[in-house]
Amino acid sequence: MKTRARWGKRATFAVGITLAFAYFFPFFLVFVNSVKLKYDILENPLSFPAPITWDNFQQALTKMEFFRSLTNSLIITVFSVSLLIVFSSMLAYYLARTKTKSSKYIFLGLVASMIVPFQALMIPFMALFAPFVSWNNRASLVFFYIGFGVALSTFLYHGFISTIPTEIDEAASIDGASDMEAFWKIIFPMMRPITATVAIINALWIWNDFLLPRLVLTRETQTLPLSTYLFFGQYSIEYGQAMAGLALAVIPIVIFYLILQRQFISGISQGAIK
Repeated sequence: MKTRARWGKRATFAVGITLAFAYFFPFFLVFVNSVKLKYDILENPLSFPAPITWDNFQQALTKMEFFRSLTNSLIITVFSVSLLIVFSSMLAYYLARTKTKSSKYIFLGLVASMIVPFQALMIPFMALFAPFVSWNNRASLVFFYIGFGVALSTFLYHGFISTIPTEIDEAASIDGASDMEAFWKIIFPMMRPITATVAIINALWIWNDFLLPRLVLTRETQTLPLSTYLFFGQYSIEYGQAMAGLALAVIPIVIFYLILQRQFISGISQGAIK
């Protein structure tokens, strides 16, 4: 038994190392090639830089209009994620606490909507909303993100709220608290782990999204993923500058994930498997 347990631990360790390498290898390639000359990248993209050059980052900051693009990404991501948290948590609370057929069908409809990819709805969606929204407008993009993200966010919140005893709501009602007061003052603070999970999942999606901003925004309001596309021309590609731009675009969202990773893991384990 001890021998089996020992081999099991070794196998688990080996699988963990392999997965870690698979996940970190793309980041390694991006960073290594971001400090190399173009011909060095074309000759051998897997080699270490010799010599190291930081000109790619200087060029990327200028060509990407990095700080303007960063501001646009921050505004769109922060507003979209914040509104998704507010609307989805309230909707999930209502659906979880209201035991009626209509609430059940609404929840099933939200879950079913997650099956349909955005690419399948892209053309009719844009044609339908074209008369009502202003293109090249960050508010319009936030509106679209709320519509596409509310289903998954509500599903995650619903699973977590179902684990919270209804006696807490009843106690708050006896003390004279309204449903809104009970939710925001008692229930919502208890949902901190799943809120972190919802925030990270949606922030990663919105921050890295390329297709929807490409359809809605132009250069004046472009986000970081759109700005990295500038390095890919019709006849030439600036690989080093593109890698530097990707590195600059990834750093903020990685920092955000590292800050909330503990709450993220806790929220996944407590809510999503319900």
